[in-house]
Amino acid sequence: MALSHSLGFPRIGRDRELKKALEAHWKGELDETGLRAVGQRLRAEHWQLQKDAGIDLLPVGDFAWYDQVLSHSLAFGVIPERFRPAASKPTLDTLFAMARGAVANKSSGTCCGGAHAQEMTKWFDTNYHYLVPEFCADQQFALSWEQLFEEVAEAHALGHNVKPVLIGPLTYLWLGKAKGGDFDKLELLERLLPVYGEIFQRLAAQGVEWVQIDEPILVLDLPQAWKNAFERAYNLIQREPCKKLIATYFGGLEDNLGLAANLPVDGLHIDLVRAPEQYPTILDRLPAYKVLSLGIVNGRNVWRCDLERALEVLRHAHERLGERLWVAPSCSLLHSPVDLAREDQLDAELKGWLAFAVQKCQEVALLGKALEEPGDASVQAALQASRSIQAARAASKRIHKPEVQARLAAIRPRHAQRQSPFAERIEQQRECLQLPVLPTTTIGSFPQTSAIRLARQSFKQGKLSSAEYTEAMHSEIRQAVQVQERLGLDVLMHGEAERNDMVEYFAEQLDGYAFTRFGWVQSYGSRCVKPAVIVGDLSRPKAMTVEWIKYAQGLTDKVMKGMLTGPVTMLMWSFPREDVSRKVQARQLALAIRDEVVDLEAAGIKIIQIDEAAFREGLPLRKSAWQHYLDWASEAFRLTASGVRDETQIHTHMCYSEFNDVIESIAAMDADVITIETSRSDMELLAAFEKFAYPNDIGPGVYDIHSPRVPDSAEMAGLLRKAARRIPLERLWVNPDCGLKTRAWPETEAALVNMVAAARQLRVELA
Repeated sequence: MALSHSLGFPRIGRDRELKKALEAHWKGELDETGLRAVGQRLRAEHWQLQKDAGIDLLPVGDFAWYDQVLSHSLAFGVIPERFRPAASKPTLDTLFAMARGAVANKSSGTCCGGAHAQEMTKWFDTNYHYLVPEFCADQQFALSWEQLFEEVAEAHALGHNVKPVLIGPLTYLWLGKAKGGDFDKLELLERLLPVYGEIFQRLAAQGVEWVQIDEPILVLDLPQAWKNAFERAYNLIQREPCKKLIATYFGGLEDNLGLAANLPVDGLHIDLVRAPEQYPTILDRLPAYKVLSLGIVNGRNVWRCDLERALEVLRHAHERLGERLWVAPSCSLLHSPVDLAREDQLDAELKGWLAFAVQKCQEVALLGKALEEPGDASVQAALQASRSIQAARAASKRIHKPEVQARLAAIRPRHAQRQSPFAERIEQQRECLQLPVLPTTTIGSFPQTSAIRLARQSFKQGKLSSAEYTEAMHSEIRQAVQVQERLGLDVLMHGEAERNDMVEYFAEQLDGYAFTRFGWVQSYGSRCVKPAVIVGDLSRPKAMTVEWIKYAQGLTDKVMKGMLTGPVTMLMWSFPREDVSRKVQARQLALAIRDEVVDLEAAGIKIIQIDEAAFREGLPLRKSAWQHYLDWASEAFRLTASGVRDETQIHTHMCYSEFNDVIESIAAMDADVITIETSRSDMELLAAFEKFAYPNDIGPGVYDIHSPRVPDSAEMAGLLRKAARRIPLERLWVNPDCGLKTRAWPETEAALVNMVAAARQLRVELA
């Protein structure tokens, strides 16, 4: 039979139980025993959900307290000196300190500012963030974290047939950074491999047959040295016990196909959703002894699988491979919400089009069953239902809107160009804004307090009238403005109290989106997002932010910045349509947001920030596809921003991304000011803006908002000095590295006091 398996399952829980437990633990409201009990309960529930769906081989090791890469760092003993525990073994406190930073503790002798968290960046081209491993030249590796073995024992005790999941040695090294010296991190491979050997030995002793080794870097453009290292590493790994399945995903193997097919392991998984074209070739290149796992169900979107189309491929593969064929999702289901069954407020037609993680497991299992029992009544019923769903989607009136299509057709190159070059615009803007050198601002949001969330919930439940809700939000805006004026910030924000999420808030006001109640996915740690679903052509029926920003501007004589989310980020952080290209969807969003930009300017707003946090995230994994994406993505931003006069200043924000290789396209966006995350990387990212001679203004983040740690003004001033050595002083802004919605007011105010003090110190020092 064709075995069905899963590469990984969402860890947060149907009701975000893991998020709530983590945050309670960090607040001191839940002890470690209680936290571990929540994790164990979730793992048991998730294994059972997959088993009940029909999955034959269940993943173990896909659970993480914060991030799976961080879990591997602890397992391998890759713990930076600043977090090294006094005892020989790391603890959960060690893990959370690495993820969130270590808060100063005078009684324990910790330094005044605490230890800054490890750098965080995007997991390939997803909105999931991982903690970047830090390697030193004399790096030693040692097995030092028991979580994987404990979870295998848990699963076995529950009677499950399991497949532990490991990040492969080459991918793990690729994801990390060399720190504190000039050395090639690939040189560390020989030291790392014995730890993998020890892991395989222990798993075999636990009775494990198969181990999944994730090597997604095989879908990247790899240097030859790394390709050679794959052969060397797996020639050593093959000597260890357990059968090994190499898992690749998020793209096609392309020039690495022969390498991957011939690695001395027992199986290979490929992603046929992202790269269906690799299927025929892999059949011809795969050795006769090897299992082939086909990722045929999309693990990264919420649309139901076209079962007949998938089955056509699987039948062909089954004829060639027989029992060597495995059926799977394209990648880990980490990127999907947990269970569609709870969505009781979706209309029946739309709900019938969707599948979350549980339903995707059911689809995988059904496809496997269809190969063995094609005449089974349940199989035939499912295939008929799939045909009906595909036909209904194609014919639905909610998808295609002639007025949107006509507006797209009318776009001309001039619509994506500002009136004048930046050098001319910036002089007008400086004259208009009258800001000091090193102007201080924030990225947008202020703390989303329990009072704000309660007011929003009460309004949705009908317990607050529209007028009462508006007054509650006005009260929050007044407080935010008063705090900023007291702290001495130069460009103020209204704080976004009325916004649930930087994408969902806008999506709720655009035609063409649909929304779930429980469609949460993990972004990082305890941070979860609920992506909206693009179901049809997109447009803006009315203004979305203007009245809120006008109210805030009326409270102050200082400049108030309007805040919008850009088209690429709206697209990347939604579940997109699959029947039209990303470029088309981005253009539709650009036109909708352009209307809002023009309306904000007409309302007297002089600075408008259009966040494109996901610009780098959307970059294809293969360089051969980069330029096409970069062209339409930068054009979409310019289309959004170019309807205003020269004196209106356009800002954008990007976070947790590597910019070096796309800096020219970022410049082509032609934003007047870009704010970026640089604090965790100690201003390393600014090297890209220096080497390219980035022409516009830059606001490098001077402190990490994802950590509860509050850096002092001297630390921020030090980062500003580094920035000033690379960027002319007159082009520098001072800001946190991201929005402040996840922080509490006391730490927010403390950090902003220090930030303003650092800016004032540097104005005097560098004048």
